[in-house]
Amino acid sequence: MADLSPPFKNHSSTTTITDLNEDSLAHCARYLSLQDVSNMATTCRSLKRIAYSDSIWQRFFRERWPRETLDGSFQTSGIREAYLARRTTLQQFKFSDPVVADFYTTNAKPIDHILLEKDETIFFSQGSLIRMVKIANLLSGSVSLVELNDHNARITCMRLFSLAETSLFRSESERKGNILVTSSSDHSIRLWWKGSCQRCLRGHNGAVSTLSDKLLGDDSGKILASGGEDGTIRLWSLSSSGKSRQHALKATFYGHEKPVNLMSVAGHRKSLLATISKDSKVRVWDTAASSSVRSSCCVGMTSVSGAPVNMKCHESLLYVASGTSVVAIDLRTMEKVIRAAICEPKLNAFDVLPSKSLVCTGGTGKAILWDIRRNQGILKPEPVAEMDGHVGPVTLLYMDPYKIVMGGPDDVYINVWETDTARKANSLVCSQDERSSTNLGCSAMAVNGCQIITGGYCRRGFLRFRDFSNASCPILEFEDSKASKFWNAQTYDSDCSDG
Repeated sequence: MADLSPPFKNHSSTTTITDLNEDSLAHCARYLSLQDVSNMATTCRSLKRIAYSDSIWQRFFRERWPRETLDGSFQTSGIREAYLARRTTLQQFKFSDPVVADFYTTNAKPIDHILLEKDETIFFSQGSLIRMVKIANLLSGSVSLVELNDHNARITCMRLFSLAETSLFRSESERKGNILVTSSSDHSIRLWWKGSCQRCLRGHNGAVSTLSDKLLGDDSGKILASGGEDGTIRLWSLSSSGKSRQHALKATFYGHEKPVNLMSVAGHRKSLLATISKDSKVRVWDTAASSSVRSSCCVGMTSVSGAPVNMKCHESLLYVASGTSVVAIDLRTMEKVIRAAICEPKLNAFDVLPSKSLVCTGGTGKAILWDIRRNQGILKPEPVAEMDGHVGPVTLLYMDPYKIVMGGPDDVYINVWETDTARKANSLVCSQDERSSTNLGCSAMAVNGCQIITGGYCRRGFLRFRDFSNASCPILEFEDSKASKFWNAQTYDSDCSDG
């Protein structure tokens, strides 16, 4: 048989992308997105060196902040470092000129809950009333409120879930954006989209007190979990076919003897749901094993001391804040493996940042930062920093890799601290009563990247929205920035650096 293979078969050579000269590669990379350049930097050392080129990052800097000029510092550190440094300071709210928009409500009730959909919509509740306002309209002064008033009792919980995670709509064009889910003391759960109620879920024999922080299950069918004053956990199908109550309610779990306060979905198994009741009893449920009314789906039990404050899952660990302490429970064994924090005389708020092994607790007059790794096996944990100077109880607490934001009903300021150093970055006036010119404390807060919205109340509700994304006037270092007590700073910084 004749050999039909190409005559050049044995003379072919392998050419890779790294065979191109660096200038050509850098020129091509200038057309990539920021995410693509970041991915490029993780492939090999030679491509990482190209991905860090000034010509590439100069384009990103100009596109992100077209009105800003690069100072001389980049000549020694590089434009990439200048880009990242500016992004960090914006995330930490270290500027005095954010875009600010205020809004007074007509409802004479406190603002209970706020959700901030970045660059899109603000949702907030007062009593049984939910309102939504577009951020663009708020900034332009043409505020057009949409009222969601189908509930007839106080809103107890609000969540935003991506429509792409659900099968509520069949059309791909309709499955963009988020859906708002609310629970109420009127025994119902409602799903909202584009300003109207798409579904009403009923089944609890009492007020619905909490909703799962994430959806359960795999891509074939997402499940929403709810907990109620009746002590039950109920699972609801978020599918287009579950329009009736009988079809939407997938299972009911019994076991808690007191009202269910909080719930969180495990990170290592999306079918595991952790719940805690008013009597501080913790239960873990395997929702994948449910098909009807069951109590046997409980796969783990334990208890903590003190009244529940908050709980969050990360991978196989469940962090529970209650009473005066924060403990970490291994969901695989239900053993308390870490006592992460002690906040005396009372714990009011809690957040955890697993990527940096940090826990933050809100007490009276201050917040305290704890390093989870240092407290393993220690009966009495030692804090790494105290952020004091706050007025009254710290009841609102938010933490991300850049900042810690805290507030409370008695303090007129929202205080912002750097996560890695516990230095104060900024203090923001929460709200103001225009009739008496007196400042108000903060009743609710939401943070999303460079944006923050706070809510206060005097004779009526007040919202203040700030966006630091394009701020340009850095604030001076706070004179009281050393007020935070930081221990072993050098060791801690090296331990928690991102590399």
